Amino acid sequence: MSDMTTYQGKLMVENARFCLVASRFNSFIVDHLVLGAADFLLQHGARQEDIELVKVPGAYEIPLVLKRIAEQNKYDALIALGAVIRGGTPHFEYVAGECAKGVSSVSMQYSIPIGFGILTVDTIEQAI
Repeated sequence: MSDMTTYQGKLMVENARFCLVASRFNSFIVDHLVLGAADFLLQHGARQEDIELVKVPGAYEIPLVLKRIAEQNKYDALIALGAVIRGGTPHFEYVAGECAKGVSSVSMQYSIPIGFGILTVDTIEQAI
């Protein structure tokens, strides 16, 4: 492994603009994800005024809002934040799967990095 060429970026985000898109559903979990993401960006050189937050009803709405934001070409990166918790119906699979596909699709279509911070868990305890 030591003779392998390695490419590694510098994790500093100075002079970059970010938009966090967060679900309001399960806000008791998602609010902590928002604070953690913003804190991470600030610790790595971002300025408070270069971080914006958009809240959407649930995780299912995140991809469409990311698409609308990406169309503006205003940000250097986007971050999707949410918590989808399994219940007793197949709803979890639909929401989690479509959300993941949608976020990936927006990233590829608009060539913009999107951090995927959407928890998909079986229980509230796993999310916490």
